Amino acid sequence: MKRVLLQPAYVLHRRPYRETSCLLELFTQEHGRVSVVAKGVNKPRTAWSGLLQPFIPLLVSFSGKSDLLSVNQVEANGVLQNLQADCLFAGFYLNELLMCLLQKWDAHANLYLKYEKTLYLLQSAQLDEKVLRSFELTLLNELGYGILPKTEISLHNTFSSEKWYRFIPEHGFLSCDLHELNAANSFSGKNLMAMAREDWHEEGCLADAKRLIRFVLAPLLGDRTIHSRRLFMQPGEEQNEK
Repeated sequence: MKRVLLQPAYVLHRRPYRETSCLLELFTQEHGRVSVVAKGVNKPRTAWSGLLQPFIPLLVSFSGKSDLLSVNQVEANGVLQNLQADCLFAGFYLNELLMCLLQKWDAHANLYLKYEKTLYLLQSAQLDEKVLRSFELTLLNELGYGILPKTEISLHNTFSSEKWYRFIPEHGFLSCDLHELNAANSFSGKNLMAMAREDWHEEGCLADAKRLIRFVLAPLLGDRTIHSRRLFMQPGEEQNEK
């Protein structure tokens, strides 16, 4: 029998289950993504119902003998992250990415801390694209799909700021010929080096990072659609969306 006591967690997704219960997907600090059932939580005056919502830091206890464990206890572990407008949509985007890409019971403690920090940074009147790009790069690194060098030595061995590179899934970056510079998968070495350092001051760096990350995520997501992307998409981007 599995038993987990007062585990730091966030609700990624919630849906009704039978008459009075709900199914939850949790992102936990020590156990990764976990599926649980909260029995009777939809009954009138149930204390847990208001807590079991996205973006509320929780302490959750759950146990059971099957893959679907039952929630035994829920406590607040902080205050609701107050996300609004595009920042709220961005929060749902994070949750969808984690739902689609994390394997159950695969722990990612560093990613959990990055998620928590990102939610804090999203408590803003205006969405800062740097926050999303930074989270996406961390997520890819944690899953073993990091595409950019992590040290200055390897960075300078891989890219030259004067050259351009094409990104080829499963092969990485290849130097561009002159006629390939305008290809959709072409990037300047200068911006690739800036992305690796998360230095977003270079002109076009954020836009290039968004484009590159979409290339990397596409085969990982397969046929799954990230619906929340559409909520904060810029005009004209719909045609590029799944």
